[in-house]
Amino acid sequence: MNPQEKFDRLVTRYPHDHTHFWRRPLSSRRQFFQLLGAGVSGCFLWPPRSLTQTPTWTAAGVKVQGRARQAIFILLAGAPSHTDLFDLKVLAGVTPNNFQPEDLNGVLFPVGLMPRIAEQFGKVATVRSVRSWSAVHGLAQTWTQIGRNPTSLSGRIAPHIGSIVAVEKHPERRPGQTLPSFLQFNVGNSPAAGYLPGEYAPLRMNPSAGGLGSTTHPAGEVRFNDRWRLLHTLDDSLRVNSPLGKPGEDLNDFYDSARALMYNPTVDQIFRFTTADSQRYGNTAFGNACLVAGKTLAANQGARFIQINFGGWDHHGDIYSPNNLYAQARTLDNGLGTLIADLAAAGLLEETLIVACGEFGRTVGRLTGRNGRDHFLQQFVFFAGGGIQGGRAIGVTNETGAFTIDPGWSRQRDVRIEDVEATLYSALGINWTTIRYDDPFRRGFEYVPFAREDTYGPIDELWG
Repeated sequence: MNPQEKFDRLVTRYPHDHTHFWRRPLSSRRQFFQLLGAGVSGCFLWPPRSLTQTPTWTAAGVKVQGRARQAIFILLAGAPSHTDLFDLKVLAGVTPNNFQPEDLNGVLFPVGLMPRIAEQFGKVATVRSVRSWSAVHGLAQTWTQIGRNPTSLSGRIAPHIGSIVAVEKHPERRPGQTLPSFLQFNVGNSPAAGYLPGEYAPLRMNPSAGGLGSTTHPAGEVRFNDRWRLLHTLDDSLRVNSPLGKPGEDLNDFYDSARALMYNPTVDQIFRFTTADSQRYGNTAFGNACLVAGKTLAANQGARFIQINFGGWDHHGDIYSPNNLYAQARTLDNGLGTLIADLAAAGLLEETLIVACGEFGRTVGRLTGRNGRDHFLQQFVFFAGGGIQGGRAIGVTNETGAFTIDPGWSRQRDVRIEDVEATLYSALGINWTTIRYDDPFRRGFEYVPFAREDTYGPIDELWG
């Protein structure tokens, strides 16, 4: 039984139900084209026209892990409290008893708060010696997604990490794979392809039981195909080998890529799910995104990097109220814990690296006067799958979680987001020291900053 069949046993597919595009409100139709324009344009060219001859530099002797085929990156926007979750510090009179702290293989874990992840603990590794560069939400969130300072010169043109993965993995695409390499679920404004062509930007959507949506025509498929042929008859001379150059060709790619998603039963199966499936994942927007992420990877239709955003972690006040940390942790636990279990059961976890983190952490020790926790630089990064050795934590912080006392890895310093970026690239078989010489500044764009100086590197200790 192949991974798709195994996963489909766990996730029952909902019968196809067409939704007529042109009967939808104008705002809905406009959103559809915005989504396609942001993410699908030219994603399926083979090979990519513009990047086949790009000169690059890489450091000598670099060995990548190459254990994973694909990655799921979860941004916990708002900055979760590290000392209440994956770097648990029990403080008398502060930590709620129903956190139920337990020693799991020598790691203190809030089993009462995240029971499903606790069940998957043997597949999970948490890096606790992580330090953010900034405690400002917007700046740090962008930094986390591009792996460098957004205010630096290269930061202004930097692609999202997922766009770099899309560039590197594009030559591995097979004919008939219809999905873009880079997908984003529940993501609003975020970095996209940067200076790279639009074909490497993400396709953004908010998964729901209704499927991808806007992929049929009210007049039916036969009539749509007639109109498609007429379109090409009328203006192929303007779009194919366009006299306008790259903009005209990009528009043609936009049309072709969007067309590949229409009347496509595979796409319908990936993005639809039943109420029962949704309930298994917690019946939340985050849970639905985790559900569809698993179905997407099982379908093997070309997606290699999936980002899921899950916000609401900015707990300055009443952090232990039912609607704050408890609700967020339960949502995270249902979605992420079930995703890990289902990927493992389908035989996909070993080839899928899951990375989850916020943009920074929360103040430690006793709560503030508002019974909350404010911004703080110390944080955690969660890893699962991709061949890592689970059931452990890397790095040790002091008794309150304020700072690192044992980095737990070879570079003997705090882990930075650039190191996490290098780790993700290495896991996917991408040389993190690569410098591309196609940037608009003609200075060379480094996949990870300061590649020549070996300033940052992967956390190889995750693999033992």
